[in-house]
This record gives sequence, structure tokens and C-alpha cells, in this order.
Amino acid sequence: MNPRLVIYAERLVPPGERAPAPATVAVAGLASLAVAMGIGRFAFTPILPMMQMDVGLSIAAGGWLATANYVGYLAGAVSAIWMRLAPGRAIRVSLATIGVATLAMGYAHDFVAWILLRALAGIASAWVLIFVSAWSLERLAPTRRPALASTVYAGVGVGIAGAGGLCLLLMYRAATSATAWVTLGSVSLAVTAMMWPIFGGREAPRSGVSIAEPRSRGYADTVRLVLCYGAWGFGYIIPATFVPAMARGLVRDPGVFGWSWLVFGAASIVGVFVAAWCARFMPNRRLWAVSHVAMGMGALVPVIWPSIAAIMCAALLVGGTFMVATMTGMQEARHIHGAGAKPLMAAMTSAFALGQVLGPVVVSAVARGGDAFRTGLMAAALLLFLSAYALRTPRDRMRRPPDPRHLDGRRAAAPRRWQFPRTPTRATTTRS
Repeated sequence: MNPRLVIYAERLVPPGERAPAPATVAVAGLASLAVAMGIGRFAFTPILPMMQMDVGLSIAAGGWLATANYVGYLAGAVSAIWMRLAPGRAIRVSLATIGVATLAMGYAHDFVAWILLRALAGIASAWVLIFVSAWSLERLAPTRRPALASTVYAGVGVGIAGAGGLCLLLMYRAATSATAWVTLGSVSLAVTAMMWPIFGGREAPRSGVSIAEPRSRGYADTVRLVLCYGAWGFGYIIPATFVPAMARGLVRDPGVFGWSWLVFGAASIVGVFVAAWCARFMPNRRLWAVSHVAMGMGALVPVIWPSIAAIMCAALLVGGTFMVATMTGMQEARHIHGAGAKPLMAAMTSAFALGQVLGPVVVSAVARGGDAFRTGLMAAALLLFLSAYALRTPRDRMRRPPDPRHLDGRRAAAPRRWQFPRTPTRATTTRS
């Protein structure tokens, strides 16, 4: 089929409506993930020191609030597997829910209400990640511009850095945690209002045609992807949990953690664009595996060299690859299942959320005494290295699609249609 016809078929929209431009799709995805992940998921991290100072929140209570968000994220990811809601409508509802839940955190004063609100924000955050991934990648795939997909997933780093910087500014101005929650909730609702029209159009009909045919390799390969994504959730949350605790033993200034969270978000932004550049030279799964290896190295650095410099290095390695694994995982799901990848994306996100919940629990159960940090980080590194190996096998998954001009490493002879036999054969001779 003519590639121009294929691209045209992918961009079909209902009569009278205009499809959003690719740049608009990328910016809408960026803004949505900034709200969902930077505020709905991770805003609690920079606000926690403020809540400890003005409302006397204990470490145990903070852990319960974080766990409520993790469990809500898991519930949202699992429920998305069977949801039949249109992606645009699901994104709208989820973004509005995050804004309202975040705003309500500033007005609620009951711990049970905080638990419920953080769980609700976690559910909506999972929906946004899954539906934005399905919505944006389907529209950006025909453009063949990896930088646009990277722009979408850079939204997580933008949200983390923005929320961290805003909380740092409020902290220096001696604002309360309630003010921080209300401010972030207002920002979320304002961004949602700006993005609302983009997600409001009717869904484009399925054309049944795509630039790249899905390359599903069967049930075993799907399970492999889900398990590797879950291993990433387990391996990521352990350094994210234990490295800050190690840092508190070396630096007591809460402002240091505010700056480190801002650096973490900036590293996430840079990481996805570096990954987009690397995607020109290596297959998607190899890039995913490399991100696991880099994150595993980030988990091992504080174990080998316990110092504040090592902790910052770990933060850069984990932060720089955090969204690379998300982006490559979602792109791989889209690559092998095409437009029907939403259930696989939801299953992978569910595995990630489950690993995120189980990681600290398992490490706390098996580790004792002062070696808890070292044991947890080494376990995370080992699992990340094993999942990286699983992503790079078997070998045929590592190769690029074969060049039609090459067969078995040798250049195939191109048909030379302009040549004719030098001497006419008996079958081609005719009498005049």
C-alpha cells in the first residue's frame, strides 16, 4: 500500500472536525502527565517536610499516606484493563479528579480523609498515564518523530521539577502545607481547563491500517513484558525509598531535599530526550534494558561508596532513567499490539504498581538492623539486572527489521528491469 494512503488512513477524523496537530498532541500529553505524575503522584514528597513541621505528621503517618497513593495507583491500573471509556473522556475525568483531590488536601484536617484523597489521586494518576499513552502514541506513530513521544513523557519530569520548585519557594516563604496543597490543586485545575478542548473531540474511527503492523510474539512474550515492567517498579521504589533515608543521616537540612527533588525532575526531562536520540541507533527493547542497567547501577553506588556524592549520583541515574523505562515500555506495547495496546499498557502499569507496593514491604521483612538499606539496594539492583537480561533475549528481538536489500548479510542483487537478454532466445523470437 502507498505509504501516503496509510498515513492518511491513520489520520481519519469525523467529518467537520479537525485532528489536533502532532505538536498539540505532544504538548497536551506533556501537560497531562505533568499534572498526573508530578502532582497527583509525587507532590507528596516535597510537601512531606512541610507537613511534618506545621501539622506534626510522623514518619509512620507519612508512610501510610504514600502507601495509600501506591495502592490507589495499583487499583487504577487494574481497573483500566477492563475500562471501555473513550481515552479523551477518561483523561478529562481523571485530570479533574486529581485537581479536586489535591485541592481538598489543603482543606481537610482528618487523617482518614487524607488517606482517601491520596488513594483517589493515585487511581486517577494511573488512568491518565495509561490513557494518555494510548491516545498520544496512536496519533504520533504516523509522524515517525521520536522527539514528540519524548515530549509527552518529559511531562513527568516537568511536573516533578515544577511541583518541587514551587514547594521549595513556598517553604522559603514559610507557607503552610495546606497552602502548598491548595496552590498545586489550583494549578492542576487550571492546566486541566486549558487542555480540556483538546481531549473533547469525538474519537477517530479505527482505520484498521497502520504504518507498522503489530508484531505480537504470543502470550509468553506479553508475560515477559509485564514481568519486566513489574521488576522495574520493584527496583525503582527501593532506591527511591531508601536513598533519601540514607541522605537524612548525612544532611539534616530539609532544603537539600527540596533541591534534590528538583534535580530529580530535571534529570527525568533530559533522560527521555537522550533516549529519543539513542532510539535512532538501537532497538526499543535494548534501550529499555539499558535503562534497567543504569538504574541498577544507581542503586549500587550508595552501597559501594556511602557518601552524599554517591547519593546524588544515584539520584541522577535513577531520575535520568525513571521515565525512559516508562516511555520505552509503553512504546513497545504499542509496537507489538498496535491500536489495541491499552489492555497491555494497563497490565504493565498494574505490575509496576504491584512491585512498587511490595518492594519496601519485602525488604523490610527480610532485612534486619543497619543492613536494611544495603540489602534492599542490592536486591533492587539484582532484579533490575535480571530483567535487563530478559529484555535482551532471545537474540531475534534485538535486531532491527531486516533491510530488504540485504539477505543473510549479503547484498541482494536488485532487479535490473532495464536490461534485456543480449541474444534473443527461441522463446522470445518472433517472425516479422
